[in-house]
Amino acid sequence: MSSLSLTRVLQPRKTSLELERENFEKFQAVSISKAVNSVENPVKEKHVRSAILGTFRERNGEVFWNCVSRLPLQENRIVAWKFCHMLHKVLREGHPQVIAQSLKHTGEIADLGKLWGHLKEGYGKLIQQYCQLLLAKLDFHRRNPAFPGNLIVSAEDLEKIGDNDINNYFQISVEMFDYMDEILALQGAIFGSLDRSRSNSMTSAGQCRLAPLIPCIQDSSQLYDFCVKILFKLHASLPPDLLSGHRQRFLKQFNELRQFYLTASTLQYFKTLIQIPLLPDTAPNLLIQAELRSYVSPVVVLPPTPTSEVGELVDFADSGTSNNGSMSPDILVQRDNLIEQLQAEISDQREAIANLQKTVIELREHVADLELQLATKESELSQEKAVKEDLLLQTEAAAKYPDVEKRAKTMEEKFNKLKEVYTKLREEHIQLIRQKADVDKQLASVKNIEFETNERTKLEEELMKLQATADAATEQNEALVCKVEWACNEKAIIESELQDVLAQRNEMESRIKQVEDERDNHLRALIERCRVIVSNSVDQVDNPAASAITCTPEYLSSVKDRFLLALESFQFSKPIDVSTLSCYAALFIIHAKATSNMAPDLDMGERMAVMAKEVGEECNKILVALHKDLLASLDLSPLRGKISELSALGNAIQTGESPESLGDLVENELAQMDKAIEEAALKMEAMLSQSRKEDSGIKLEVNEKILDSCTNLMKAIRVLVQKSKLLQAEIVAHSNTSSLGAKEFYKRNHQWTEGLISAAKAVGSSAKYLLDAADQVVCENGQLERVVVAAQGVAASTAQLVVASRVKADRQSDNLAALSAASRDVTHATGTVVATSKACRILVQDSEDQLDIASLSLHQAKRLEMESQVRVLELESGLEKERMRLSALRKHHYQLADDKAS
Repeated sequence: MSSLSLTRVLQPRKTSLELERENFEKFQAVSISKAVNSVENPVKEKHVRSAILGTFRERNGEVFWNCVSRLPLQENRIVAWKFCHMLHKVLREGHPQVIAQSLKHTGEIADLGKLWGHLKEGYGKLIQQYCQLLLAKLDFHRRNPAFPGNLIVSAEDLEKIGDNDINNYFQISVEMFDYMDEILALQGAIFGSLDRSRSNSMTSAGQCRLAPLIPCIQDSSQLYDFCVKILFKLHASLPPDLLSGHRQRFLKQFNELRQFYLTASTLQYFKTLIQIPLLPDTAPNLLIQAELRSYVSPVVVLPPTPTSEVGELVDFADSGTSNNGSMSPDILVQRDNLIEQLQAEISDQREAIANLQKTVIELREHVADLELQLATKESELSQEKAVKEDLLLQTEAAAKYPDVEKRAKTMEEKFNKLKEVYTKLREEHIQLIRQKADVDKQLASVKNIEFETNERTKLEEELMKLQATADAATEQNEALVCKVEWACNEKAIIESELQDVLAQRNEMESRIKQVEDERDNHLRALIERCRVIVSNSVDQVDNPAASAITCTPEYLSSVKDRFLLALESFQFSKPIDVSTLSCYAALFIIHAKATSNMAPDLDMGERMAVMAKEVGEECNKILVALHKDLLASLDLSPLRGKISELSALGNAIQTGESPESLGDLVENELAQMDKAIEEAALKMEAMLSQSRKEDSGIKLEVNEKILDSCTNLMKAIRVLVQKSKLLQAEIVAHSNTSSLGAKEFYKRNHQWTEGLISAAKAVGSSAKYLLDAADQVVCENGQLERVVVAAQGVAASTAQLVVASRVKADRQSDNLAALSAASRDVTHATGTVVATSKACRILVQDSEDQLDIASLSLHQAKRLEMESQVRVLELESGLEKERMRLSALRKHHYQLADDKAS
């Protein structure tokens, strides 16, 4: 007992400072071990905050790195991942000396990344990428020690860092680009490792991966703000060509960063942790210095740390107590000191929050001022956006930027007028100078006369007049000098504005050309893929496996209707709907092959298979021509003819059909078609006579032109129908079954007969539609566009009739030649109707839009301009609604067709 007591007596007692240091290190080790644990959940903010406060107490990061060195970073991937997150936070928010001391441990960070980089899945690649980001951050601060860990500096500090040297700004921008690349690479790896089919942000495992994105968002927003400001400085001092690489790199990072912010802002996990800024839709145009005034820096806002967490930062569970449960006096002193220190920290934080709130208020006021400034530019920006959209849709260079050319032309006219005024003023100035010289000479002569003679009175009066004239000339000369100076200043201003307009025009032209080239390449690639789809469907016709599939003729007919509808849509919007056309072409070919498998005899099935391949080849011809020239004028009538012939073969397979009645059906359909055409022609003549009695002026002129052109078209159609009948009679007469009569011929060739019947029905219905369209124009002020569509429909249906009649005709037949000539007359008459309709539409618009602009006052012109803008917006809104209505009708049509087929 005595020896033990002696040992305790001889053992040196630790001082209060040593005990405080020891307890502090224990507390830091516990906090860091709790933050960086092996549980797959996000790092707790209170433990990280404890480590950050420890760096400020020690004014370095030595204790932090000593505690980290004892963690199993190389044994557990979760521990390594959380260590990277905690180190990132400490580098950002810890004492400034932490960065300098952490540079000594870059080798350990690099080795940790290489070690876990061998793990190809899960956290392995993420840890490697995070280590690369931390190394990039340390390297950036090593090269630029003036930047703090959180990268928050004022505009004045940024100027001091650059030292007003363009070379410094150039180098800093490159280093910021490298830093930003690592941040974007890490966020891409994190989002790429998540399972998109699950709500990862609401699970512990997902939050563990997503939590490091918060400091990444804070760093990236500051780097983006610095890059924008520095790049504008560079473009103000260096040629644009020298900075093309910077612009390309900035644009790429802008798009990736904007997508990063958009993706992160949609996650529920970040809603309460950080307010993520949203970047604008388009990057700032670095070539236009004026855009710097409208640039708004992105601001990241974090919620304030609850004061209840401060108490939780001090953990006295294992602080050391006496055996009876009471704390020792040294521990109490340490606790009081730590509480006082934390209270001081809280006071500083509150003061910082108050300053931040004041800064936020100032920023909001600044934003309000900017919004007021932007409000005055809103009208001009909307007009330029409309010009940009129009330029993207046009293909002719002269029609792409009418507003820019008009403005340039206006500037040029104003410049020429000022130049003329300047020339005139200059000539008047020279003339007055000459007059002043003459007056000075007269004054000199008068003075000489005054000196030589004693007569004073008459010469004095003349002298006074001459002096007054000289004074007036001097005043006029000074006024002219002021006018000339004003004209020169105005000329310089206009020249500067003109140069800005021309620069914007050149920039717009380059953008439009780039967009058009990308669009054309995309469309050509799309056309090539569509051609492959059609070719594959043609190859499937000869595939033996296709012989086992079947399809009903009714469903083939519904597919044909959708194919023709897609073909019609393609005709007016090529090459936008090329993918729809190719899909329906492939669908029609495959179903035609399946329908041919249900043919009652092999010959009919073989003919349908051959015809299906011909449809695919005809479709590929169109795609090849379109690939060569996206704006090529395509002839779709051969494809329509092939579709009709193949559909007629499919209809012949329908069960319960009586081929014996086809002869009578042909005669009836041809008679009804002839009757419909004749009635339409008579009705148009009657409408023309009625219009001449009741109408006058522009309306009478429009009605006469429309009805005359439509009447000529109907006459051409009647001639074509007559030639078609003669050719059909010749076909029947020269057939092998001529001795059995026409009905027997139609019976044995019922596939061809079905196509002929379908063509006759189409001609009759198209003629009736044309009549209705013309009647609406004459009687009800209908739309001239309906006449154009109706005329084109008539031409398409007559082409179908010609193709159906030409199938079995002799190529050397005179009747066939006459039918072809009549078909050309119909095409010419159709073109006349279309041209007449367009001319009449222009005539009506000119009569409605006549306006005496010269007599308008400034107020009236402004009012009419605003009314015109309102009308434009109304028309655009109506056009958008009508497009949505057309889309809904098409979808409903397809659904009805599918329901009918099923």
